[in-house]
Amino acid sequence: MGFDLIDLKAAVAAHGRATRVVIADIRGSSPREVGAAMLVWETGQSGTIGGGALEFEAAETARTQSQPSILSRHALGPDLGQCCGGVVALLSEVYDAERVAGLDNELIVRPAGVQTDKPLSIQRLLAKARNAGEPPEAQLIDGWMVEPVHKPSRPLWIWGAGHVGRALVDVLAPMPDLEITWVDTGPERFPDKIPAGVTALPATQPAALMRHAPENAEHLILTYSHALDLELCHQALLRGFAFAGVIGSKTKWARFRSRLAALGHAPGAIARITCPIGDPTLGKHPQQIAVGVATQMMRPAQMRQSHVSKESRA
Repeated sequence: MGFDLIDLKAAVAAHGRATRVVIADIRGSSPREVGAAMLVWETGQSGTIGGGALEFEAAETARTQSQPSILSRHALGPDLGQCCGGVVALLSEVYDAERVAGLDNELIVRPAGVQTDKPLSIQRLLAKARNAGEPPEAQLIDGWMVEPVHKPSRPLWIWGAGHVGRALVDVLAPMPDLEITWVDTGPERFPDKIPAGVTALPATQPAALMRHAPENAEHLILTYSHALDLELCHQALLRGFAFAGVIGSKTKWARFRSRLAALGHAPGAIARITCPIGDPTLGKHPQQIAVGVATQMMRPAQMRQSHVSKESRA
């Protein structure tokens, strides 16, 4: 989790001001983790800190909040009647355009509630993070909140904007760690509204773009053309990737394996691509395919790779 600066800026631009409510600390069980946040404005909200009574009460309070920063603690059972037995600390902060403009683009460090001098513990944490070259996790320390600015860590390229491609983007776009690039042959292939955070990239020769994808990118190949799918697999093998999957059947993949071998790719390299993707038992409706593929993409990398190997050998 991280501080989603892009979403906050968009909410403030659209509504003038927004209150960000983040889970700052947890004791015991909680419906969400430290760093989970929601944005609240007069007529709506986005994101979630777990739903239920905690979120309802926090949202109602945030809409009338006058103080710039409030740290509150909530016993989920005794105070709110929730089954979770933990105690949750919430940090509610009101943002307008001026305050958003002053935020750092790497790490958001500020007092939680009452303004105090920066404690030594925070200075040590920041020095350790600088030396390690890695941002610290979201946490509340001695009355100060530390959160790294959220940056998607998984580049995902989706090739094809047909029915399945659109369903996949709808399902995957809200996932916080994915940086989605969506490719098809022309602008008319895409819907009028592209989800926030998704880069639509029309190209008359999509396969030529493969060399511009990061070598650690993950690829979902589901164009309208088997020939284009094959060329994308070929280019992906030349480029390198973290994951590559193709929509289709085992028969299609058997033909692809043969043709990719004829293009000079070794069996072990070809076996890194999985086809079919998703869970065929869920059905063939675009949304059913999307749910299966999204489940596959959310597995830990080692489990996803194991699944790839099994499917590719089938």
